[in-house]
Amino acid sequence: MPSHNSFKAALAAKQPQVGLWLSMADAYMAEVSASTGFDWLLIDGEHAPNDLHSTLAALQAVAPHKAQPVVRAVQGDTALIKQLLDIGAKTLLVPMVDTADQARQLVSATRYPPQGIRGVGSAVARASQWSARSDYLDVADDEVCLLVQVETVTALAHLEEICAVDGVHGVFIGPADLAASMGFRGRPGHPEVQAAIEAAMRTIVASGKAAGTLTSDRALARRYLELGCTFVAVGVDVLLYANAARQLAADFLGTPTTTPISAEVRGAY
Repeated sequence: MPSHNSFKAALAAKQPQVGLWLSMADAYMAEVSASTGFDWLLIDGEHAPNDLHSTLAALQAVAPHKAQPVVRAVQGDTALIKQLLDIGAKTLLVPMVDTADQARQLVSATRYPPQGIRGVGSAVARASQWSARSDYLDVADDEVCLLVQVETVTALAHLEEICAVDGVHGVFIGPADLAASMGFRGRPGHPEVQAAIEAAMRTIVASGKAAGTLTSDRALARRYLELGCTFVAVGVDVLLYANAARQLAADFLGTPTTTPISAEVRGAY
């Protein structure tokens, strides 16, 4: 049976996927975002206040729509990965992956024995539609799309090895943490950081794996797509709202009391 992950299939076919970051941790806003036409939506469990239940609610809200959900775990914990997969996450983004050994451990966590160490409990899980998908155990390993985040100087040094790990389907460059790791905290737009990001993207693309990132800078997003990135998030829901609300207040009340988020910071999240 074929797997049921259209996002993974699109990456394999090198079809650019444009996404939106969901940081409001609210299923209603996730549903609104799913209706906008984006290819994918990132449900953030690292820097947004999502837990397992709110992540499940977001997955349920997005499910009827074309946009494909990607879930970012707070960390690469085997037990948490098992839970996220069981509630129906098919594509995972795992932060702070510095070595090929870490990547291999994550691959193992997403696969059932004997290929991996994922616990078998799908019969009572949303992933199998509570056993209605009788073929689930046969297709589950192939259904998972694993994306890992490279966001430190150490990770860049091991990038080719990480890309070579079977079962890693894409590598995401985290601009904010990479900038900090390089000594340019809060300045992801610094020329040295951007040069490192572009070099990393070329390495990922050359390896045959999908390259991705997040930036609210539209010119940068287009640049990354031109470099061959196939999954690029171009905005963050909470920042879109914050900036729009601040502008609206400024239009009616004069100069806002807070400074609008700069393009440099927008590109850093």
